[in-house]
Amino acid sequence: MVQVRDLHPIKTNGEIDINAWLEDLTVSLEIEDVSRIKLACEITEKALESAAENDDYWEDTNIDCFRAGLEMAVILASLKVNEETLVAAILYRSVRENKLPIDTVDKTFGPTVKQLINGVLQMAAISNLQSPTRDNVLGQTDGQLTNVRKMLVSLVDDVRVALIKLAERTCAIRAVKNSDRKKRYLVSREVFDIYAPLAHRLGIGTIKWELEDLSFRYLQPNAYKQIASLLDGRRLDRQSYIDSVLATLKQSLGEAGIEADIMGRAKHIYSIWRKMQRKNIEFSQVYDVRAVRILVPQLNDCYTSLGIVHGLWRNIPQEFDDYIATPKENGYRSLHTAVIGPGGKVVEIQIRTFAMHDEAELGVCAHWLYKGTDTNSNSNSYEDKLVWLRQVLEWHDEVGDSSALVDQVRADVEQDRIYVFTPDGHVVDLPNGATPVDFAYRVHTEVGNTCRGAKVHGRIVPLTNRLKTGDQITILTAKGGTPSRDWMNPNLGYVNSGRTRAKIAHFFKQQDKEKNAAAGRQQVERELRRMALPSINEQKLANNLNFKLAEDMYAALGAGDLRLAQVINASQQQLEPQLKSRKARGQALESRPSQPVKGGSSDIRIAGVGNLLTTLAGCCQAVPGDDIVGFITLNRGVSVHRQDCHNIINLADKEQHRIISVDWADHREQTYPVDIVVEAFDREGLISDVILILGQEKVNIVSMNTMTDSKANSATMTFTIDIPRLELLGRIMDKIGQLANVLDVRRQTDG
Repeated sequence: MVQVRDLHPIKTNGEIDINAWLEDLTVSLEIEDVSRIKLACEITEKALESAAENDDYWEDTNIDCFRAGLEMAVILASLKVNEETLVAAILYRSVRENKLPIDTVDKTFGPTVKQLINGVLQMAAISNLQSPTRDNVLGQTDGQLTNVRKMLVSLVDDVRVALIKLAERTCAIRAVKNSDRKKRYLVSREVFDIYAPLAHRLGIGTIKWELEDLSFRYLQPNAYKQIASLLDGRRLDRQSYIDSVLATLKQSLGEAGIEADIMGRAKHIYSIWRKMQRKNIEFSQVYDVRAVRILVPQLNDCYTSLGIVHGLWRNIPQEFDDYIATPKENGYRSLHTAVIGPGGKVVEIQIRTFAMHDEAELGVCAHWLYKGTDTNSNSNSYEDKLVWLRQVLEWHDEVGDSSALVDQVRADVEQDRIYVFTPDGHVVDLPNGATPVDFAYRVHTEVGNTCRGAKVHGRIVPLTNRLKTGDQITILTAKGGTPSRDWMNPNLGYVNSGRTRAKIAHFFKQQDKEKNAAAGRQQVERELRRMALPSINEQKLANNLNFKLAEDMYAALGAGDLRLAQVINASQQQLEPQLKSRKARGQALESRPSQPVKGGSSDIRIAGVGNLLTTLAGCCQAVPGDDIVGFITLNRGVSVHRQDCHNIINLADKEQHRIISVDWADHREQTYPVDIVVEAFDREGLISDVILILGQEKVNIVSMNTMTDSKANSATMTFTIDIPRLELLGRIMDKIGQLANVLDVRRQTDG
């Protein structure tokens, strides 16, 4: 790789001539607007002059942020990047060292350059996780997880973020040559563990080899010097030998009518050492120390050239690899063969097309479309982005193997998060199991409020569809549309994110109180009718739920602050005497009182904390079956909340360490027989669909009766099932009600 210092024209007073530097830069790279790059250089140089003495990463290296920016730009120019990438690279170190405000970048060069720099800054998150001590900063693991998540999204949303970071680390490891041993080790360890694997994943051979060799030089200096000396000792002999091989190949290929570029190449030092270690061999047994590369125009020329090579010299069968038919995981394609060349010496020969060579040297840069925006992406750009997404996640998985904390990050980021695309190709991260409704609210609250449908890869899907990494989603909206209250029903599966529920609840909370109260009253009355429960004392019910007036209770329910399951469970407790008298006829369910309980004998099991006092929080009033968490209070033991409770979601970062895992006790519940009636238009498979839902909810079917009317094409099904609590009964009826052709689901009344 060309060293940047060769592209730093120096004036007599020791300053860099920016104009001369730009002329050299544009020789190898076409730049549409050189003035923007020149302005970035001038701003960086001015920021350096006005700032205090540099005390950041580059101390003891004699490279300030200005020279570092120019060096990064030269490295990136060799990768054929666009103008905005070069500008971001030139400015990055000045922003990183607080010599240049990011707002100035935004105003001067626009949001794209700002986003690129912010993305590179966020990549420091993975470096922090790889610190030698592996300590969390002030115990803030969650903050680091958030940073890694942001970093991944930045990476998968724009490949240029990764390229700038690779250029910065290449510049850094070159710069530590004269630093103390500790600094050389720390930089080399980070580069070797993190950024060389990233360059490998992206197939950028030119950067990968330099990062591996320089970091190997400082991590294992003795081994590096030994191999380097062996290579130097044979350099003249090897070059003379290679020249004779090249002459023979040029003549033979020319006679076959193949216009090829043929060159000898040097095996990089770390690769030699790794092969010696992996195969447990001596330096003399490394066949590809003498190596030749043949570049040809067409794919067919590769195999024709291979035949010519094997016709000239005897090949070593075990040393042949066809990476064209079976490319490497990073997309690398080439033919590799080893032959017994002149004088009985082994020579490795690589054969590939010119396009394959560009991909091997530049990786993703060889085919990525740098347009500065994804809004005009063509049909292939989505597939390119999906490949890029997989590469980043695979690299992240590689890096994560060395630390327990990173294992936790990987589990949280890759298993609990998914990465999906907008129609323009931008990346959105969501919790695993997210639906199109979650996606809509993640994009923008107004998009969520007006959402009426969704497409995945151009095909209409239900709003309850579970999204997967790599999906491309289009949200269909309605002008003046509003959220559906059904989205708040957890049994229906429209929403799987606490933040989405909070946004929907906020929408309804802003509506007129009278409308919310009417909607809440309607929900309760409908559910009581469906459950075949007698009328209730609504004022007493409101008091039991900590509301002064029944109207307030209904308004809270309509606004989403109160859940229907809580109201029904409280109703069941109020109706306990009446229900017990009907229990023998299978018309009611036994209920349990909701009150503060102690950990040893409660319905709540605390993970890893022994017998602590536990209290069901009044703000969200969790009921058995809810997803719950515990919050360690100062003097009241553990307060148990639903996971989507507003107080938990909005908890300050400094309080996060007080959250602990809790779940409901695992014990056998007493069950009671209940009759439910399903009315539907008859269709094939209807009964099996209902039975499947009952099986998924693990309830026992005591009896089943079906009557059909062929003239009306209708069916009435009655099931007697064993149910432990009303909440489960409500969930079952909701799910059956979602089936195609089902008209009504209700509990059988006495009549």
